[in-house]
Amino acid sequence: MADYQVTCIRRDGADIDRRIDRLGGPGWNDTIDNVIAFIQSGAHRFWTSVNGVSVWVVVRQHPTSRRNYLATENDGYPPNNLLSLPECR
Repeated sequence: MADYQVTCIRRDGADIDRRIDRLGGPGWNDTIDNVIAFIQSGAHRFWTSVNGVSVWVVVRQHPTSRRNYLATENDGYPPNNLLSLPECR
């Protein structure tokens, strides 16, 4: 298992759901579906830094659908930590 820092995101567009398509970090960039699968299988862990505090990225299930999404563990800062990251180049 490897731990990967998330430092950027790529959104799927300006649509209302604000879904993230890709996450990236130093030396890596992958689809949201692959990251979800890596976390769920225990193959890899992902984290990001918010105001100098490291927080784990976790998989959650949307309350009104079966769709999984990524969030960060509760860190005391207003959500959404992932959406506040810069766009990957």
